[in-house]
Amino acid sequence: MIHVVLPQHLRTLARVGREVALQVEGSATQRSVLDALEAQYPMLRGTIRDSATQQRRPLVRFFACEQDLSNEPPDAPLPDAVATGREPFLIVGAMAGG
Repeated sequence: MIHVVLPQHLRTLARVGREVALQVEGSATQRSVLDALEAQYPMLRGTIRDSATQQRRPLVRFFACEQDLSNEPPDAPLPDAVATGREPFLIVGAMAGG
């Protein structure tokens, strides 16, 4: 099981708690985790990544094991600690302002 921590606005939209557990088919990558998340919570489609291009939305960041994975290729393997469920995969809404 992969554990995913969601920001508050996505928790509200999906009507879930802080963390969700997902069964991911194949290797654990950003793409496979997001595919599983969107399959289990279809209301999140298009909120984390663009529906057409599958690119991460500009104000969304991904973290795991104290590393920013936002600019990693979507099919790069996630750290073993995330793949085994010891550490969560964090989806964070980036702060912007002026």
